[in-house]
This record gives sequence, structure tokens and C-alpha cells, in this order.
Amino acid sequence: MQLILREYNLKLKHTFTISRESIDFQPSLIVELKSDGFSGYGEATSNPYYKTTVPVMMADLEKIKPLIEATEDETPEEFWSKIHPHLKENMFTLCALDLAYNDLYARKKGKKLYQLWNYTTENNPMTDYTIGIASIEKMVSKMQELPWPIYKIKLGTKEDIAIVKELRKHTNAIFRIDANCGWGVEETINNAVELKKLGVEFLEQPMKADNWEAHKEVFKHSVLPIVADESCIIEADVAKCFNHFHGINVKLVKCGGLTPGKRMIEEAKKLGLKTMVGCMTESTVGISAIAHLLPQLDYVDMDGALLLAQDIATGVTIKDGIIYYSELNGTGVTLL
Repeated sequence: MQLILREYNLKLKHTFTISRESIDFQPSLIVELKSDGFSGYGEATSNPYYKTTVPVMMADLEKIKPLIEATEDETPEEFWSKIHPHLKENMFTLCALDLAYNDLYARKKGKKLYQLWNYTTENNPMTDYTIGIASIEKMVSKMQELPWPIYKIKLGTKEDIAIVKELRKHTNAIFRIDANCGWGVEETINNAVELKKLGVEFLEQPMKADNWEAHKEVFKHSVLPIVADESCIIEADVAKCFNHFHGINVKLVKCGGLTPGKRMIEEAKKLGLKTMVGCMTESTVGISAIAHLLPQLDYVDMDGALLLAQDIATGVTIKDGIIYYSELNGTGVTLL
């Protein structure tokens, strides 16, 4: 098996702002694994909050290149277990490699990934479209630029309720709110009351990730469901979220790829938690991998490629919130 690494700097259509940062470009690593005439593709984007850069990820993989390239017929689960001890300090790197291996494995089996997993796609959820923090006028403009059935609205400002009230004047779409750890307990409970009146479906990670007592208090009193994001990074975090959140948002780059992501979703379902997968402004490479988990999800946020000024691959396509699979096997990705 051959390992090929590519570095990209993905330009965004608009400056993307959340409660803790603003970006115009998203650095990204694309991993290609080649074997027997087939190629599989994976992706992980950089993220300062998690202290991960593309050069660090590339260096991580170069260190274990002989181990990777010696792999041939292992299952994705076996491959992940073998590689994990070497990359456990950087799950982003492990994610890119795991996605590529899952893609390659399914292509060699002659199946789409969801078919290999025996998933059926009849009841797949629609994806939301994210509106980053900006002036109210700019947020309205972004929403009008792309009419959509579900919007994920980034908040964490002093004008949060005013923003949602104004956005509501311009659409009947479902709203989801992501405060990215920007609120406190009383603020979350009070905001939930007002936001429910404005057609908000749930709140994502309103408070700081490690404040479990605060999460439990909000869980008891919020009139809206609360979904964990920064509080649910790896597999061990799922059980912690029980009785603290109503659902979890799995990010493949944070947990180490599709292989552990599937396990997190399965555990969440057993605990009665709602399931969601989110993205980290990936190109269609990473977004196409997410699509194969859709049959197991209640919600999905896989709009990353839609936020780009120019994509670097083809794969799944998205129209009006509905996800359409590629005709190709694996995750269906082709680099442009």
C-alpha cells in the first residue's frame, strides 16, 4: 500500500466567525492510500483550538509510513487498532488515515461504504447550513444567498436573541443554535425559553466543555434539547454525556475517524441520546465520508464543502439540504 499526502489551503466564500475565532482560509490535509489499482481518500482540517496543524499531521504520518505501507488486507477496525497507539496524541491525523483506509477497503470490496455496513438510506436526515457570526445585516444576507430548510446559527455575542429574532423575519426554516461554549448556566436556560419561541430545534454546546455541573443543571432545566460537541470528543466521553446532554455531535476529526465514530454513535443510541455528526469545514473528501453515517443519525451538519469558494474534489452532492451519493464505490470521492 502506498501513502500519498497533499496539503491544501481551502478558501472560504465568506469570513467564517464563531465565538472564539474568525477564518478566511481552512488548511487541510488529504491522505491517499493506493493499493491494487484502487485509491482511498481521507481528510482532516487544521484547528487552533485543538492545537493541530497540517505540517504536524504530515510529520505524524511520515514517522509511521513503513507501518502504514506494510498493511494490505486488514479490516478497517484492525487497521485502526494497530495505528491508534502511534497517533493517539493526534486524532485529527488518525481520522484522515482512517477515512482513506475505509474508502480504499470498500472500493476493493466493490461496494459503497454504507452498503458494506449494511445501512439503508431511505430515512437519511437533511443537513443544515451554517451562518457564522457577523453583523445582523450580513447574517441575513448570507441566509438569503442560500435559501435552506435548516440553518445552524453560530452565536456567543451580546446580541444573540436580537440576531435570531431578525433572522426569523426572513425565513420559516428550522433553526439550530451553536454557541461554541460562549454562554453561562442562567444565560443558557433563559435563552432557551426565548429561542424556543423563535423555532429553534436544539442548542449545541452552549457552555464550556469541562463544566459538567453546569451541563447537568442546564440539562435539568432547559426547555430545549442540548447537544454536546466540545464535551464529546472521543469514545470515552459518550457515557459522560448521559444525563448531562440530550444528544452528542460526533466530529470525525476529533474522535479519530469513521471507525470510532461508528462506535460512538452506537453507544449513544444505547444510552438514549440523539445522534449527530458535524464537520470542521472539510472539502467534499471529508464530507463524503460523513454521508455514509447518515442512516444512523438524527441530525447532521455536513455543509463544509458548501462554505468553500472552490472545492478540491467530487463525491456526494447536496441540494436544498438533501444529500445525494456518488455513483462510485467507497465514499465516492475523486480529487479534482
